[in-house]
Amino acid sequence: MVSSSFSDRPHKKLVLFDVDGTLTPARQGVSPEMIEVLHALRKVGKEIAIHRVVIGFVGGSDLVKISEQLSVNGSNVVDDFDYAFAENGLTAFRQGKVLESQSFIKHIGEDRYKRLVNFILHYIADMDIPIKRGTFVEFRNGMINVSPIGRNATIAERHEFEAYDKQHGLRAAFVKVLQDKFPDYGLTYSIGGQISFDVFPHGWDKTYALKHVSDEGFEEIHFFGDKTYKGGNDYEIYSDSRTIGHAVSSPVDTIRILKELFLEA
Repeated sequence: MVSSSFSDRPHKKLVLFDVDGTLTPARQGVSPEMIEVLHALRKVGKEIAIHRVVIGFVGGSDLVKISEQLSVNGSNVVDDFDYAFAENGLTAFRQGKVLESQSFIKHIGEDRYKRLVNFILHYIADMDIPIKRGTFVEFRNGMINVSPIGRNATIAERHEFEAYDKQHGLRAAFVKVLQDKFPDYGLTYSIGGQISFDVFPHGWDKTYALKHVSDEGFEEIHFFGDKTYKGGNDYEIYSDSRTIGHAVSSPVDTIRILKELFLEA
């Protein structure tokens, strides 16, 4: 039986979304059309949608960054979604209430963390790429994010690096080196977005968010993501047997599929 909190939903379905490339362009704000569709999915607003489902986001970034992208006119994204999963669900909210979280640093230990980061910074220092900006390693609650160009790059510089990386495979090669150098650390390396990759303990990929919804009794759990290929940061949850995966190429593609599946029946 579905949780009493969601028992008024005619369709006992949960729809989860990646953020970058799925709900929004990478590191950019959400469009009015996407907001309208998300409201329709939740049956929010003046017009009542035919279908009413539970919705949530599952992003790799921290909640501050995700809020910058999904907040509209100062709204609280924790309230705009039934579930809010930042850092793959390591920071989690259900109907505005915080759920149990985990810590990367406690899991790996300070000494191991320091050796890992020192190696990463040395590797980046020796990389020959057209430009470098700043914030090459970003520590988050449940992971670290590694960017050869640096997270301070502009939108235009992000596009340029993404094209350069597709040609030269910099991130994939970097990940291979780390896998070989630290085989006993129990870490997963996941390429996502345009300029970086995430590093986190095995099992702390986006399927971690499913732990928070496993007892809710949903008949279906849908997931929408753009990095659904093996090695992409949506792959694990997209291919998980507990979800119905939808690979998208852009937010426009997400809207198209949502309308076909939930809003035009």
